Amino acid sequence: MAGPLVETKLYRPRTRQGLVARPRLDDRLRRKDSVGLTLVSAPAGFGKTTLVSSWPAERAAWVSLEESDQDPLTFWTYVLTALERAAPGVAEGALVVLQSSPTPIETILAGVLNELSVLPDDVDLVLDDYHLADGVEISRGVTYLLDHLPPQLHLLISTRADPALPLARLRARGELVEIRAADLRFTLDEVSSYLNGVTGLDLDATAIATLEERTEGWIAALGLAALSLQGRSDAAGFIDGFAGDDRYVVDYLVEEVLDRQPENVRRFLLETSVVDRLTGPLCDAVTGQPGGKAMLESLERQNLFVVPLDDHRRWYRYHHLFADVLQAHLLAERGDVAELHRRASRWYADSGETVAAVRHAVAAGDVDRAADLIELAVPGLRRERQEATIRRWLDDIPDELVRRRPVLAIGFVGALMASNDFHGIGDRLDDVERQLAGPADALVVVDRGEVERLPGAIETYRAALALVAGDPAGTIEHAGLALERAVDGDHLTTSAASALSGLASWAGGDLEAAHRGYSAAAQGLERIGHISDVLGCSITLADLEITRGRLRQAQTRFERALELAGHESPALRGTADMYVGLSQLAWERNDLDVAGDYLRRSEDLGAKAELPQNPYRWRVAMARIREAEGDLDGALDLLAAALRVYVGDFSPDVRPIAAVRARLLIARGELSAAADWAQELSVDDELSYLREYEHVTLARILLARHGDAAPLLERLRAATEASGRIGTLIEVLVLQALAARDPAALERALTLAEPEGYVRVFIAEGQPMVALLATLHRRRPDWGYLRKVLEAARRPARVSKPPVEQELVDPLSDREIDVLRLLASELDGPSIARELVVSLNTVRTHTKHIYTKLDVNNRRAAVRRAHQLGLLTR
Repeated sequence: MAGPLVETKLYRPRTRQGLVARPRLDDRLRRKDSVGLTLVSAPAGFGKTTLVSSWPAERAAWVSLEESDQDPLTFWTYVLTALERAAPGVAEGALVVLQSSPTPIETILAGVLNELSVLPDDVDLVLDDYHLADGVEISRGVTYLLDHLPPQLHLLISTRADPALPLARLRARGELVEIRAADLRFTLDEVSSYLNGVTGLDLDATAIATLEERTEGWIAALGLAALSLQGRSDAAGFIDGFAGDDRYVVDYLVEEVLDRQPENVRRFLLETSVVDRLTGPLCDAVTGQPGGKAMLESLERQNLFVVPLDDHRRWYRYHHLFADVLQAHLLAERGDVAELHRRASRWYADSGETVAAVRHAVAAGDVDRAADLIELAVPGLRRERQEATIRRWLDDIPDELVRRRPVLAIGFVGALMASNDFHGIGDRLDDVERQLAGPADALVVVDRGEVERLPGAIETYRAALALVAGDPAGTIEHAGLALERAVDGDHLTTSAASALSGLASWAGGDLEAAHRGYSAAAQGLERIGHISDVLGCSITLADLEITRGRLRQAQTRFERALELAGHESPALRGTADMYVGLSQLAWERNDLDVAGDYLRRSEDLGAKAELPQNPYRWRVAMARIREAEGDLDGALDLLAAALRVYVGDFSPDVRPIAAVRARLLIARGELSAAADWAQELSVDDELSYLREYEHVTLARILLARHGDAAPLLERLRAATEASGRIGTLIEVLVLQALAARDPAALERALTLAEPEGYVRVFIAEGQPMVALLATLHRRRPDWGYLRKVLEAARRPARVSKPPVEQELVDPLSDREIDVLRLLASELDGPSIARELVVSLNTVRTHTKHIYTKLDVNNRRAAVRRAHQLGLLTR
């Protein structure tokens, strides 16, 4: 999001004093615990928010929505933040993924729902004023949420219009509670309680009945009537003359209220109605008069339809119905409404709230000012991954204006591409190039320094387009042009172009060129202080080093990255990934305890310290350790979990999880299942670096099934040796040695591996490798490295540590261990209950005990802690 969250949108409104007791509606709300959705749908002024906010709930995740929340990223950031605050831990990782990568919202919500499904307590998610955010993309995600709601989560929506959700289906299934205008209208008794009890008007039964009939129990109209009746001596006459439909009633009563206010109050009400939220300094700026804070406090005391948004009396808003009518009167009476919006825009811009500043500039019809603000805001918004906000502005700024603003046009291009929307990008880039080729005085630019960056930026985006189109040669060509045209000091362009060139080279198997490109990108990003991005580059660079058999350089890369990250608290994003990388290197050297310690350090840093890909990488790394310890079942479970949380990026997936799983199936003796995975592979395939890991896995399957793997292995040996992929070459030589019982091939593999300290690549092959190592050792008894590997191979596989729940102050029971195992799976709460043949309440009780004993508060943390303690290795 652009800037911090508006905290007041996450506050549950304070319960008003003197509310009328409405047990009939309380009974309806109580049914929420047995359905998926409670819908409170009625026009403005029917007390929807008051009703929902007055309902007691231990855990309430509240979001007050606005029109700006039509942006899916903004909407789900607020929703997930509200859930995280109501139930810490359930959405922590989801928020990181949401802000970091263009992941489908269904994928993100799946993890949150699984966390919620095992909570021991219920959570109410309240979406207030849902109509302001409703749209196609929002409804798609909310529908997914409704379709997969766990029993612990209850969704309450208050809205002026029925949302675009499957209400008929929910209604037919009995999964919907509806509270509508007819339900919300005050009954005669409630009208009496309100007018005589709450407002103290002391009206007779006839007057009350008349008002109930004329207003039809409409709460807002009754409130305005009560306000108009205060201090009147002719209450009966006023009530007798009261008539009309809803709109007329409101207009009539507001005129009564406005006409009875001093002119300065009336003017304040009208002028400040142009803003969504009110605070003293903003009101001063819009009205051009001091005293806004005192006026807001006075309006609240007079119950003039202002609603406090925090506990400090800093921020308010008008009742929505009241605001609508104020705005209508403002438009009818004043000709300077645009100027009020301009003043609001300036205040928001000076306060650093660009999104609101742009909105008011557009409302003022000042699209040139809006374009200025957007142009200046784009770099910061893109750093904060607010591309959706930038894209929304595309509809507000006329195309002809954008065509005169090349910097703005390129900002829009960047937002579209970052959102994976590539349609028409080439034409937009052509248009910017034509602008730059024309007269310089025809261009409109806010920041002249940005114009010099445009030629390099254009070629960078063309390189990215080529990469998306599967044209690595075109990517490299345009990236080269971007580097040529980048101005001195434009490290962002040179870094992006270098990284794109590196990606294209990597996909093509040219690891030297890929390394050069990513090294240049990392250096440039470090110069401009983008350290988190440097950490991301470090993962790629270390992976390239590992592939080339340079474990020591990979370790240096990770350690250097950790030095750059420093000791910030909270840890810099990407820090956790560095420890996972170090764990992989320790595993290669068979230092399993060290490898496990690194993974625990990664876990302890939490989701905010990891890149979007770290959750799956962590599980793959832990699966390797579990396999080395002999826990093949546990390893397979971890790989299944890795697939569930997999998030890709632009980097080629050169070690697919499915191929890693196939290798594990071979180790378990499930050769048919492994062969099923390899159906699309052939020994006659054209070899490429992208599928090299898969073809080596295919060779392993052939060896395990006593097939002829020799031709494929020889082709792989030639390819990896010619390209300098020493890490893969060592593994291929090991397989060739096993296939031919050839000590010479093994000797060469050991010679290549010795400088970097490889061990696992040899000892993981089991007894056949022990025999081969022993044969070679008899020939070369003085080779210390060979002796070390042989000794490691002869040691029995280290069995996973036995369950150590006895180390806990309060040990887990056998049944709790059973539940814990299922918490580590993809099953939700009801599925766990079915698996164990118990009730959902029993699962929730066990889960509550598990969380207490492990000192955690969510599912993910429980599974992490269980892995640390070895509780899942039975």
